[in-house]
Amino acid sequence: MRDTWDLSIFYTGFDDPAFARDLAALPQEIAAYRAAIDAPQEDAAIRLRTLLAERDALEARFERLSSFVQLTLACDATNEAANAAMTPLMAAAVAYAQADNALTRAVAAIPNLDAVLEGDGALRDCAFAIAERAENAAHLLPQEVEGPVLRMQLSGGEAFSQLRDKLDATLLVDYRGERLPLSAVRAKANDPDAAVRREAYEAELAAYKKIDLPMSYCLNSIKAEARTVAELRGFSGVLEMTLADSRMDAGTLEAMWAAIREALPELRVYFKAKAKLLGHDGALPFYDLFAPVGESHRTYTLEQARDLLLRVFGDFCPPMREMMDEAFQNGWIDAYPRAGKSGGAFCAGAYQFDQSRILANFAGSMEDVSTLAHELGHAFNNRMLRRVPRAMTETPMPLAETASTFNEVLLSAELRRGASAQEELHLLDAGLTECMQTMVDIYSRFLFEQKVVEAQADHAPSVGELCETMLWAQEQTYGDGLAPDARHPYMWACKSHYYSTGAHFYNFPYAFGNLFARGLYARYAREGKAFVPIYCDLLSRFGSGRIADVTASVGIDVTTPAFWREAVESVLTEVRRFEQLVEERK
Repeated sequence: MRDTWDLSIFYTGFDDPAFARDLAALPQEIAAYRAAIDAPQEDAAIRLRTLLAERDALEARFERLSSFVQLTLACDATNEAANAAMTPLMAAAVAYAQADNALTRAVAAIPNLDAVLEGDGALRDCAFAIAERAENAAHLLPQEVEGPVLRMQLSGGEAFSQLRDKLDATLLVDYRGERLPLSAVRAKANDPDAAVRREAYEAELAAYKKIDLPMSYCLNSIKAEARTVAELRGFSGVLEMTLADSRMDAGTLEAMWAAIREALPELRVYFKAKAKLLGHDGALPFYDLFAPVGESHRTYTLEQARDLLLRVFGDFCPPMREMMDEAFQNGWIDAYPRAGKSGGAFCAGAYQFDQSRILANFAGSMEDVSTLAHELGHAFNNRMLRRVPRAMTETPMPLAETASTFNEVLLSAELRRGASAQEELHLLDAGLTECMQTMVDIYSRFLFEQKVVEAQADHAPSVGELCETMLWAQEQTYGDGLAPDARHPYMWACKSHYYSTGAHFYNFPYAFGNLFARGLYARYAREGKAFVPIYCDLLSRFGSGRIADVTASVGIDVTTPAFWREAVESVLTEVRRFEQLVEERK
C-alpha cells in the first residue's frame, strides 16, 4: 500500500517529452477549437456534435496538464518546474475560457434549439448541458471586455489565490521547541492530551501573525474582484452569481439556513455538554472542539483505517469497496502532512482515467478516518459520473458534497451499532463534531463572507477588522456554546475556501451536503439494499439538472424548510443522546 500519490498516469515527470509537447500544443488546439466554433455549418446538429467532441478532447488535455501541475504543487508548493508551468497553463486557460464562451454564445444563437436537441440522439443525451449554455449566455462577461478581464484575473485574483496557498503550505509554527508545518500543528487538535491541544492552538494563532497581512491582501483582492465580475456578468451581487452557478435559488438557501438557525440553541447544548465532560466551566474553548472523548481514544494506522473503510463500505456497496481498495493500493492517496504540503483535504477527479487523487493530512484520529471516508465519497461520485457524457458531469457545489458526507454519516452509524455506552459516546462525538462543522461553523463562515463582500463596497477590511468580523460571526452561531476568550479569530486565514476565485461562498455547500446526505441515509435505513442502485444512479445524475429537480427525483423537496427541519432533527436526536451519555458518565 502506498502513502503518497502516483501522478504518473498524467506524466512521468516535468522532463517527460509528452508534458512539454502537450503544453506547447495547447494554444494551437484552442485556436483550432475557436475556429471550429466560428466556422459556418448549416446543419446545427452536426455542428453541435462536432464542437462537443472537440471540447471533450480539449478538456481531457487540460485535465491531464492541470492535474499534474496543481497536484504537484499541492504537496510541494515551491516546486520550480510546476510553478514555471503555471504561467503558460493559466494563459492557455484564459484563451480556452474565451473560446468556450464563444461556444455558449453560438449555442444561444441556434434557432429552435429544443427541437434540434430532441431530434438527435447524441445531443439528447447532453440536452441539459447544452440548453443551460444557452441560458447562461445572458450572464457572460461582455464580449468587448472579456479578454482583458480574464487576463487581468491571472495577475489578480488567481495570483492572490496561489500566493495564499504558498503562504499556508510554507508557514512553520514554533511548537515546543520545534518548527513544524502548519498542517501538522493543526492536526494536534485531535490529540488526546489536553495540553497538546491547547498549546498547538496557541502556537497556531501566534503563527498567523507572521502572514496575516499578506493573507488579508489576498482575501480582500479576491473578494473585490468577485464583486466586479458579478457586476459585469449582470448579477446583483456575488451571492446571486454563486447561486446561479450552483443551479440553486435563494429561497432554497434561506429555507436551509432557517432550519439551522432555529436549531442553534439546541445545537449549542452539544458544546456545553462536551465542555462539561472535559472539565470546563460553561462553554467549550475552540482548542477542544475536536478533542476525542469517551473511553475509546483509539488511534489508527493508515492500514487499519483502510481495513475499517473496506469493511464498512464493502457491506454497503461492493463497487465502492473495490474502488476504495484500488485507491489505497494504486497510489490515489497522499496521506501524511509534511513541509510544503497544503493543509486540509481534497479529492480531484480525472474523468479520462476513471480515477481520482486524494490529499489528506492523516494523523491517526477517528476524525482522520472520517475525512478519508469523506474524500473517498467524492472519488466514488466521480466514478459514477463516468456513466454519463463528460458534458453532463459538471456538478454544482452543494450536490458535490453529498456523496462525501453520506459516507461520513454511514461510517458513524455503522460504528455505533453494538457499541458500549462509552464507545458510543466517543463515536457520537466524532460524528457530531463533523455535523457542527458543517452546520454551526459553516454558517459562521457564510456570515463572515457576507460581511467581507459587503465591506468591499467602500474599503478593504484590515487584519484587525477581519479578525473582529470572524469573532462576530462565531458569536452569531456558536453563541454561549463556545468560550468567548478561546475562539478562532484567524479562521479566515485558515480556510482555503475563502480564496477560491471560481467558487465564492464555498461554505453553504457543506451544510447542504450534510443535511441532504442525512435525508438520503434515512431512506437507505428504511429501504436497505434496494436503495443502493438508486443512490448510485442519483450520483451519476448530479450534473444533469438543477438542484431542486435532481433532489425531487428521489422524493426530496429542498425548496421549503420542512425537509431541512427533518434533517436537522436527526442531528438534534444525536445531540440529546450525547447529552444523556455525558450526564450518565458524570
